Amino acid sequence: MSLRLGPLLRHVDETSATVWVETDTASEVEVLGTTARTFEVRGHHFALLVLTGLEPGTSTEYEVRVDGEKVWPEAGTAFPPSRIRTLPENESRLRLVFGSCRKPHDGDAFGPDALAAYARRMADGAEAEWPQALLMLGDQVYADETTDETQEWLKQRRDTSKPPGTEVTDFEEYTHLYLEAWGEPSIRWLLSTVPTSMIFDDHDVRDDWNTSHTWREQMRAQPWWQERLRGAIMSYWAYQHLGNLGPAELAEDPTFQKAITSGGDNADLLVAYADEADNERDGTKGARWSYRRDFGKVRLLVIDSRAGRILAGGTRSMVDDDEFGWIEDNAANAAEACDHLLIGSSLPWLLPPVISHLQSLNERACRRPGWRGRLAEKIRQAGDLEHWAAFRASFDRLAAMIAREGRREEPPATIAVLSGDVHHAYIAEARYPEPVTSAVYQLTCSPVHNAMPRPLRLAFAATWSPRLASLARRWAARGGVEPLPLDWRKTSGPHFGNVVATVETTGRSAVTTIEQATGDGLVEVARQRLA
Repeated sequence: MSLRLGPLLRHVDETSATVWVETDTASEVEVLGTTARTFEVRGHHFALLVLTGLEPGTSTEYEVRVDGEKVWPEAGTAFPPSRIRTLPENESRLRLVFGSCRKPHDGDAFGPDALAAYARRMADGAEAEWPQALLMLGDQVYADETTDETQEWLKQRRDTSKPPGTEVTDFEEYTHLYLEAWGEPSIRWLLSTVPTSMIFDDHDVRDDWNTSHTWREQMRAQPWWQERLRGAIMSYWAYQHLGNLGPAELAEDPTFQKAITSGGDNADLLVAYADEADNERDGTKGARWSYRRDFGKVRLLVIDSRAGRILAGGTRSMVDDDEFGWIEDNAANAAEACDHLLIGSSLPWLLPPVISHLQSLNERACRRPGWRGRLAEKIRQAGDLEHWAAFRASFDRLAAMIAREGRREEPPATIAVLSGDVHHAYIAEARYPEPVTSAVYQLTCSPVHNAMPRPLRLAFAATWSPRLASLARRWAARGGVEPLPLDWRKTSGPHFGNVVATVETTGRSAVTTIEQATGDGLVEVARQRLA
């Protein structure tokens, strides 16, 4: 008996923790005296152990046993013991690391891996300097851009000369991607030690996933797409989503409860779940993957800005009304209690203003009848014009929510949107026409391990030009686009290369840093006090 993948330390609070594993066979898994039977999905065996009754503010080494045999830590490991560090009660200190877009090593084509470099620094440093949380903001796996190793593996399974070629096609092939991405020793140790939250982005499914209704219909016409999407959602549920939930949420989750009690293969259960999750009916979606995490007086709200999109019937929204209402309710409930409100979105809310104006203009142009609308749609897909400003009603609603919480009688000191996706890093400060007490920021960090072509680097740097922004604003106004409800300015960046970012809070103070991976480790390229 052995571990295939894991352990991953996922949800941790003051008195509880969850630990995720994948084993080779059906078995019983034990961590710190808590046991759980694995549940099966198409021959793969998973367990999510819920540890309760822990002491606040403690650090405890742990082992993993499978059917009584110790399988973690591995013999001869050079890494320190994995630990569960519970949150102190009413703590106002937090160190949260975040980033997105991490490809596995593939001949070092992308340079040093920033997350692996962070893991090595952690392993060599003092535990007091370890972060309390890691937020992975999308593209945990690349289903459409596979490594050379994976392509060779795929060729042993099927004919890759037929569509979709060397992209993955089903649940089994997705499990290989996760093994490849999370099986590297430094990453595996990091994920066993730092509580990790996740949300997916487009490459977890396919580039520009859910860009528009037209895009969705074009993909549904492909004979291989349905099984591909099922595999994506089924594997996301098993590998990523479950660990975002706390013990109370897991106890109330009907799909999880059915899976752990079925005693058999849960493939049919998850196929039905995947089909319903992708089903858009009457302006609603069949699953909510947005979630909330509280770290003492810091609240993290993570928005699913990919799978939850409403695209049909001429209505475009990042999430449906019910889910947006849930997000607003959880932000409001935190306003008087939390010192800092962090909002996770794989896609940046505030892009360079030039790009935001053009995305809003394109959204309006796509509604035009005839060839003009079809041309605008082609431009939308070719230019990846599918961020928050291309869902203008959602952009404005998020802007209004942030302003509302920032004007409360006892507002958070900072409200920051944490994002990735765009393969560069920057810090931008928002300004509303009517004053907002909270400091409002867009913090973007990407990629952890990927690349951006040099011509695109020059283009992104140019899009921060105030003069170009003014021209784009006037062009959008002539096209009938309403003025943006706020302004923002870049205060650091754009920074290119492989990067990780950190938000560190102490009381009502907050600092963010951006670090770039080099051959010698991580080098700080930006530091800014937020509050």
